[in-house]
Amino acid sequence: MTKTHFGYKQVETKDKASHVAEVFHSVANKYDTMNDLMSLGLHHLWKKLAIDLCQFRPGNKALDVAGGTGDLAIRMAEKVGKKGQVILSDINYSMLQEGRNKVIDSGHFENIQLCQLDAEKLPFPDNFFDCITIGFGLRNVTDKDAALRSFYRCLKPGGRAIILEFSHVTSELLQTLYDSYSFRILPKLGKMIANDEDSYQYLAESIRMHPAQEELKQMMQDAGFERCDYHNLSSGIVAVHKGYKF
Repeated sequence: MTKTHFGYKQVETKDKASHVAEVFHSVANKYDTMNDLMSLGLHHLWKKLAIDLCQFRPGNKALDVAGGTGDLAIRMAEKVGKKGQVILSDINYSMLQEGRNKVIDSGHFENIQLCQLDAEKLPFPDNFFDCITIGFGLRNVTDKDAALRSFYRCLKPGGRAIILEFSHVTSELLQTLYDSYSFRILPKLGKMIANDEDSYQYLAESIRMHPAQEELKQMMQDAGFERCDYHNLSSGIVAVHKGYKF
């Protein structure tokens, strides 16, 4: 049996997805509230910057993978317009239900479709999407290389992948403060707001286990993407990676 990491723990590779599912089933109904608290509202700015990098045009087809409660998908729908198509997807049914509710409230239900799927095995034809995004979800994927190859296959020539994810801090001083916040305060917030300390302990650990900026850039190149680059946001607490299919 092969093993992989689930936060700092080692679990059977085949079991990781179910462990991640338990985390997000538990926190789904408080996910947005916790995002606002954890980031002091900065996640809205990070997502806006990521969408700006997508360079959407009216009529584009776009897929948001691990889209959760729909923040990126709703922004995407605004950009591609009524003639465009956006698919909001997630492997977790509870998160997708939260996303469905938010999409209905947003008024963009007519050009956003919802789909429960696995990022490693996208059920779409080759050369189908103009853009694929994944926001704060790649670190939870068991086989990240398989997911990146799946993204590449489904993109049209000229299409782009945008990966928004917690990353590695570039300042030693900030790293000390960030670690203290992540491991001392964040789990306590999770306990108070979502009644779930363990899931937010996992969140802090999963960020540290995620590939650093240059490593993820290389992984994208290995999957076939070209002109790969990244932008550090908030001193590397978050990074947004971009790669093209030609």
